[in-house]
Amino acid sequence: MVAGVAVGIGAMGAVLALADIGSPLRAPFTLFFLLMAPATAIATALGRMDPLGRAVAAGAGALALDLLVAQAMLALHLWSVRGGVVAVAALSGAVLLGSAVRRRAGRAHGNRAD
Repeated sequence: MVAGVAVGIGAMGAVLALADIGSPLRAPFTLFFLLMAPATAIATALGRMDPLGRAVAAGAGALALDLLVAQAMLALHLWSVRGGVVAVAALSGAVLLGSAVRRRAGRAHGNRAD
């Protein structure tokens, strides 16, 4: 249930930022999205790691990803809130997709008869 609430808050933050809706909840919900989307994707990719170590690594990775996106946008003179949300979402989705593909390939490789 907590995971569902977290997904809802993150999705609402992304929608509020992308639609440019002036709400007092826009900043905290968008910040929640910008931190939790990459952290969840990285934690999924780390799979079998110790839970505390996975949480610390995922949090650090999420901050690093956010800072790299911001730095790239500033360096290219393309700064925008919408662009940052889209870039973080795309990179988080790519990490999550790569993790799913790797996990599926590992299962397929493990099921083959040698």
